[in-house]
Amino acid sequence: MSGAFFLTTPIYYANGDPHIGHTYATCVADALARYHRLLGDRTFLLSGSDEHGEKPLELARERGMSPAEITTHYSQAFRRTWEELGVSLDRFIRTTEERHEQIVRDVLQRVYDQGQIEFREYEGLYCVGCERFLTERDMVEGLCVDHERAPEHRAESNYFFKMSEHFDWLHDLIEANPELIRPERFKNEALALLREETGLGDLCISRPKDRLDWGIELPFDRDYVCYVWFDALISYLTGIGYPEGEDFADLWANGEHLIGKDILKPHAIFWPIMLKSMGLPVYRHLNVHGHWQVDDRKVSKTLGNMISPLIMRDKYGFESFRYYLLREMAFGLDANFSEGHMITRVNADLANNLGNLVSRTLNMTGRFADGRVPAPGDGGELEAGLRRVAEEAYESLDQHMRRCEPNRAIEAAFRVVDEANRYLERREPWKAAKDPALAEQVRTTLATCCEALRVSAILLSPFLPEATREILSRLGLADALATARLPEAAAWGETLVGLETTVGPALFPRIEVDAA
Repeated sequence: MSGAFFLTTPIYYANGDPHIGHTYATCVADALARYHRLLGDRTFLLSGSDEHGEKPLELARERGMSPAEITTHYSQAFRRTWEELGVSLDRFIRTTEERHEQIVRDVLQRVYDQGQIEFREYEGLYCVGCERFLTERDMVEGLCVDHERAPEHRAESNYFFKMSEHFDWLHDLIEANPELIRPERFKNEALALLREETGLGDLCISRPKDRLDWGIELPFDRDYVCYVWFDALISYLTGIGYPEGEDFADLWANGEHLIGKDILKPHAIFWPIMLKSMGLPVYRHLNVHGHWQVDDRKVSKTLGNMISPLIMRDKYGFESFRYYLLREMAFGLDANFSEGHMITRVNADLANNLGNLVSRTLNMTGRFADGRVPAPGDGGELEAGLRRVAEEAYESLDQHMRRCEPNRAIEAAFRVVDEANRYLERREPWKAAKDPALAEQVRTTLATCCEALRVSAILLSPFLPEATREILSRLGLADALATARLPEAAAWGETLVGLETTVGPALFPRIEVDAA
């Protein structure tokens, strides 16, 4: 039975071009959204750009530009990149949109009127990169863990959201809902944050205009602007029509976030308490992924070791790069990017395995069945075994996708490809075709492989949307993904008999190391 599914990527900071970290998160989100659309769920995928705060202002000053010019440039870069790469976004929100800014002011006023915000003085170490005051756990040898720069000492008067009053409530909520924050290690990290006596306190949600005027003005004090995180998190609501949008309540009730581990604290601690103060339920799941590293260092704009998705697309084809990201990173753990390893993975999985199955199946269908899917015979144990693998693969893939484990879901789908290739090697239709007495066996083998290709393409479509669309087209099922609904679409035994097949060029040509 279908339902609703709402998923957000992080709202990416508009002070640099998209890199591998952004690309991974967006591809995971896109794969999950595509999967839920296959299930028939009313799906909404939201991304956007976070545009206020000190980082874009600092960059604007360096370049002699206005912060509006800087953020517009990079917001457009993100939007354009995801469009060019075929990401199936339903909405791209900018936090500088007038409607969003008004909603933030309304929320601030409401929370202020409830007595949840108070004015006080504060002194501490402030990281411009993080746009917040740091605690000891945020630093190593006096440097910010995420940005490897020394924080600044600051003392100023600001408005504080009385977040600490709700820590016991949040602790109990997380304990009572073990799947709220996943994988489990991040749930435990959030609980540890709440238990730290010298760690979290109330949240400073303002910045004085005499230091920072690039932000949303507080409705109750025009001398201050809103802290960027309080502003950005609310975009998850305004992006789906909060507060009175027709679909808002249903989508938010089925809402999930996808984030990197460096922004766990705002999403696991600040955001649930903000939602409580607004009278809204907490998200269904917070899915937290690890970091991509190059030479054992986190990939980031600050460290200057970014990897551009557009450059990877031009060099290898985006689907190959996308596949590598989704397959290589175990969700929740860090992964190390290696161009050489990417080539090895793509050649093995896509060129030699999937591509080879497509090529052999369709070439032999052309040679031995006049280019049309033949009618199979009754089949035997080998055919039954491949069918069992396909049925089990869907069940496994479904479980992993619902747990936000894309790498393991891909493994499940590839079991059908692996088994189909083994099946071909056992049946050897290229030899059997020489014996007229084995004509029915050849027809059965080819029909079985065509069906394995169809099921594989359906299961892999959230991860390889363009390649699987091409596979289905070559099977004579050009529009299959537009109407496919799981689990029926993955059920073995769809009638393909008589469909005209096309061989086509290599689906994934091998990448030669010298060319890389």
